[in-house]
Amino acid sequence: MPLEAVESPRLYRQIADQLRHLIESGEFPAGGRLPPERELAEKLGVSRPSVREALIALEVEGRVRIRMGSGVYVVDPPPRGIARLWPGSPPEGPFEVLKARELIESAVCGEAVAQVEPADIAALDVILQQMDAYDGRGDEILALDRSFHTAVAGILRNAVLVRFVGDLFDQRISPYFRQLARHFETADSWRSATAEHRAIRDALARGDGPGAQAAMHRHLQKSQERFSQSFGDAGTSNEPSGARAGSIEKNGRVLGSKRKQGDI
Repeated sequence: MPLEAVESPRLYRQIADQLRHLIESGEFPAGGRLPPERELAEKLGVSRPSVREALIALEVEGRVRIRMGSGVYVVDPPPRGIARLWPGSPPEGPFEVLKARELIESAVCGEAVAQVEPADIAALDVILQQMDAYDGRGDEILALDRSFHTAVAGILRNAVLVRFVGDLFDQRISPYFRQLARHFETADSWRSATAEHRAIRDALARGDGPGAQAAMHRHLQKSQERFSQSFGDAGTSNEPSGARAGSIEKNGRVLGSKRKQGDI
C-alpha cells in the first residue's frame, strides 16, 4: 500500500491514517524504524511539522515510540478495543495552533500599548518573577505562561479577547500538544521563553507598539522553532527493504515533494 500525497486543512490526520494503515498491514513491522521525518515529508509533499504532528498522534495512540536521537519505532499494537483518539472531529495540530497564536496575539500586543497602565506592567512583573524562580517544567510553569499571555490581552479591557487568547492557549492541554512538549520542552527552553516574555513586557512598558508586536511575534515563532527540532532520526530506516520500497514509492516513482496549499 503506497503512501499517497495528501492535501487537507488537517494534514496530520491524513498522514497519521496512512502510516497507521501501513503499520497495521505489516509493511512497517513492530520493532522496525519508520523512514526519517525528512524523508516522509518529501515523499508525501508536506512539511516536516505536519509529519511531526502525525507521528506525535500515533505515539499518543500507542502505535509508535519516538526515541530522541534515534528515530521513530513501531511498537506492538495496543490491546484490541482501544479506539483512536479522534472519534469525531480531530483537534487542531499543535503547529496550527501556534501559527494562529502568532498572528492573533502579535496584533493584540501591538494594540495593547495604547492602553497599558503601570498596574498592568506590575502584574506582568509578578508573573515574570515567578517564572524566573521556577527551574523545571510542568503544569505550574504552563499556568504562569498562560497567565502572562492572558494578562497581555487583558490590557485591552476586552473580556472576549482575554477568553479567546486563553482558549487558544488551552489547546496546549491536548494529548498531542502535551506529548510534543514532553519531547522538546526543557528547563533551558523555558528560560528562553521567559526572556522572550520579558522583551514583550519591556516593549509594552516603554510604549513601543511596533516593538511589542514584533516581540510577541518573535516569541511565538521561537516557540514553533523549539517544537520543530529534529527527532534525531537522520539515519536510514531499518525495516525490511521490500516494505520500505513498497511503502515509499508508487509505480517505481518517488512521490512528488511539492508542498501542498494549506500545509503549515
